[in-house]
This record gives sequence, C-alpha cells and structure tokens, in this order.
Amino acid sequence: MRLLSILLLLSNFLLSIEMNLETNQTQESELYTGEVKHYFGERLFKGNFKESRQFKYNEKYVVAVDDKISVKMWGTYDYLDDNLSVDKQGNIFIPEVGSVHLLGVTADRIQEIIQESVSKVFNGNVHLYVNVKQYQDISLMVSGTVVNAGLYSGLSTDSIIQFIDKAGGIIKGEGSYRHIEILRNNIPIKTVDLYDFLTKGTLDNFQFKNSDVILVKPLKRLISVTGDVRRPYFFELLPKEAMVQDIISYVLPKEAVNSFILTTWRDKEEITTEYSLDKANTIPLKHGDKINFVSNYYIKNIEVHIEGEHKGTNFISIPKGTTLYDVLSKVQFTPLSDIQHIQFYREKIALIQQSLLDVKLKDLEARVLSNNSTTKEEAAINQAESKQLLSFIKRAKEVKQKGQVVLLQHNNLKKIILEQGDRIFIAKKSNIVVVQGEVSIPTAIVYNKDMKLSSYIDFCGGYTDDADMDKVLLIKSNGRVIRYRDSMFENEDMQVEPSDSILVLQEVKTKNILIFKDLTQILYQIALGAAVILKL
Repeated sequence: MRLLSILLLLSNFLLSIEMNLETNQTQESELYTGEVKHYFGERLFKGNFKESRQFKYNEKYVVAVDDKISVKMWGTYDYLDDNLSVDKQGNIFIPEVGSVHLLGVTADRIQEIIQESVSKVFNGNVHLYVNVKQYQDISLMVSGTVVNAGLYSGLSTDSIIQFIDKAGGIIKGEGSYRHIEILRNNIPIKTVDLYDFLTKGTLDNFQFKNSDVILVKPLKRLISVTGDVRRPYFFELLPKEAMVQDIISYVLPKEAVNSFILTTWRDKEEITTEYSLDKANTIPLKHGDKINFVSNYYIKNIEVHIEGEHKGTNFISIPKGTTLYDVLSKVQFTPLSDIQHIQFYREKIALIQQSLLDVKLKDLEARVLSNNSTTKEEAAINQAESKQLLSFIKRAKEVKQKGQVVLLQHNNLKKIILEQGDRIFIAKKSNIVVVQGEVSIPTAIVYNKDMKLSSYIDFCGGYTDDADMDKVLLIKSNGRVIRYRDSMFENEDMQVEPSDSILVLQEVKTKNILIFKDLTQILYQIALGAAVILKL
C-alpha cells in the first residue's frame, strides 16, 4: 500500500509563504547548516588505542634493564636462548662467552657488540643472530587538560596517542591537540601536533623512558568553520600567526567554493567581510574568528525527485525556470499511474511548517511546566497530566513535516516553477479507502461508491471513546483536506473516492483552556503536515 502523505495549506497561508520565501533565505540557510558543535579530532580518543601494545623494532631503541634479548649461535658452538634478560648492571650472560654489557646500546648495534665478545672466545666458524624480543614496561605521567590525569604504564615504543587514550582523552573545548609536550627531567624535549596524524596519518617514532611526562597544554586559539566544507568543525590555530590558507587543507572546501566570509571582533564590534578565495594567503586569523566558505556561483541546473508509479529515473537535472508542467509532460507514465492526483512536495515549505510546529510545541511545553495548582489533589492530577504531556511533546518533536503543496484541478502547472529538492510523487491507482485514528478497528476498505463517509466509520466499528467527532478529516488523493461533521449535509465535496483516506483525531481532555487550544492545534497540524496520527 502506498504511503499516504497529507497536507492542508490554507490559501492565505500558502500565499504568505510564497511571498516570504526569498526573505527567509538566511534563516533557511541556518536551518540547513546548523551550528558548529564538534571539535576537529574529538572522536580520536574513544578507547580504541588504550588496550593495544605497540611492540615494534626501532633501530634507535636504547636497551634498558629487564629488556629481553634473543641470541642464537651455530657452527663450532651451538647456543640458543630466546629470553636473555638485561640485569640490573646492564649485562646479559652467554655461556662460554660470559657477560656482555648492553645497557644504553641502540638496537642496531646489539649484534655488533655481542659479536665482538664472541670473537674473543671463538676464533671463527661461529655464526650469530641477535634480536630484541621484548621491551620492558615503563610508567609515565599524563597530565594537563586530559580527562583522567595520572600514572600509566606501557611499552616505551607505544605512541603518545595510546597513553593519552589511557587517560580518557583530551577534554573537549579545553585541551590542545596541537601543543602537546613531552617532558624529561622537567625539561620539554619534544612537541607533538596531532593534526599531522589526523590529516596525514603521520606520527613520529619516539622512545619514552620511565618518569617521562606527557603534558597536554590548554587550548588557546580557536576558530569555527562552516559552509561548503567537508569538515565544519572548531579548529585550533598554532601559537604563531595563521592565515586562512593555513587551515584550508584541514577544512577541505568543496570544489565549487570560490570565496569565504570572515567574521571577527574589532574594537569591541563584530565585523563581517567577504573575500575571494585567492586572498586566503593574505588574510590573518585570530582566536574567536568565524569563517564561512561559500560558493558564489550562479547555479544553472537543479535536481528534482520523481517518485512513485512511472518509468524512468527517480532523479532528474533540469535548468532553472523549468515548470512542473514541463517535467510532467516528459514523464513516462504507466497504465497504473494515477495522473489525476499528482502529489508535490517542497523542502522550503517543510522547513516553514516544521518551524511553526516547533514554536507551538515550545509554547505548550512552557504552559505545562508553569501550570500551577491550588490544592494537593489538583497538584497530583496536574503532575500526572504534565508527565503525559511532556512525553507527547517529546514524541511530537520527532515528527517531520513533509511540505506538500496541494495541486487542484484548476491550477495552471505552467506557472509552478520548480526549485532545488522538489519532489513529485505519482501515486498508483487504488480502489482502497484507508480509515485511521480513533475508530474501533482502523483498517483499509475496498471502495464502494454507495458508501458515505459515516458508513466507512461504521464499518470500522464506529468511534472510540477518545474520538473527537468534530475532528474527522477526509483526505483526498491530491492532499486536499475536508473537515467532516456528522451533522453537516454531505454534498458532493464530501463524497469519498478511491484512494481517499479518513482520519479521526483524538479528543483533547484537559481543564486548562490554553493547553487545550495548543494541543488541539498541534494534533491537527501533525495529522495534516506529516500524515501521522499522534496519540496523547
């Protein structure tokens, strides 16, 4: 069964929307992009590194006490030991050869040192293979703006990322990803910039020692990036002077970007200036700046979706200015296409409807939270009702408006100019009438030309006790909505037709007149704008 999508747009409301579409461009842009909330790199420390151990050969590794050395000799003298431990004096002991001092020797010289000792005992014909089998564990401090500063153990060849991950990661919005110091004997010996790892995957091999300190410095210089970029995040600037060009490789502007808008504070005033992208290497950045990368090109073509019962593609690219009539005249319909009831949806309309619904829900939430009581009994009733209403509001916020524009038979489709993201839905011919909402048995019924609307409701077992008999809606196939009352004379407009649907809304029961009004409007708006029957 096809998805039923319904919307009632009063003529004056639709007119006001069309008149204000252009003036609402800025607000709509904000709704599309949203605010920057994430920091570049914040997903790095999620516990994926802390449990791993990174034992790897490093030719510059310096042998330490308790390291494990593997020695194999063959020829005139055979010997094998995979687990020779460097003792407290820095020696290993090889039978027939004696002690060999290795403490402080780099890994690439171990075989040379042992070979010299072997040659002093055996004149020749003794072959040698040496390998560092196991590095000792070390302990170091992770400090600064990390979640859990403390003492952590690991291998000396483990990466700085592993140790920071063990400390719970860098505190969001407080710690620096670009200025991390490694201290030895209280002296900084290395500075690490994790942006190199995040963007290039590069990380220097570094050998830690016992009692080293990893110090994550505070975040000092921050900018926010939005617009036509693949990484709309907060980005950190290095202490030195930075230009817009310096952050382009991090934010990854999209191909069409040709300018940027810089918002900065100057003399206690926020100043916004637009520059062409070729000026990026001349415009400096400072803490708190905002950059919006934009594509100021005239878009010649737009993309429109064609869904439902038809032949051909579901997406078409058409020149700006193309009308609904132009597109429909080229659609390949099938014998099952219901061309009399084309459904048309627009993203801008959906955004405006969603905004209006959100305002209603916020007003209702404020009324619920400020609903006072005069007696203990009334307070208990209000508390129970408030809990139900807040649950309803939470569910209602998740409902998305569809933005349907009702097409009537007398509309001139040549005057409806299509916009980016418009959707055209071609329904399949159906002989079914769907009855939903507050009826005893919501169901689908085969169309009968002799049945009136009330007969369909009776067929479903009649109204439930929660039904609002003044809120019965007949939804026509094209999205037109007619409100039905039992007492009214059923004229031609109220005639049920194939593919129509009937919605019976729930009656709002509350003593609070303002809450009653808001709830009634919200239930009505959700049913029409999103084709959803939301129960209290």
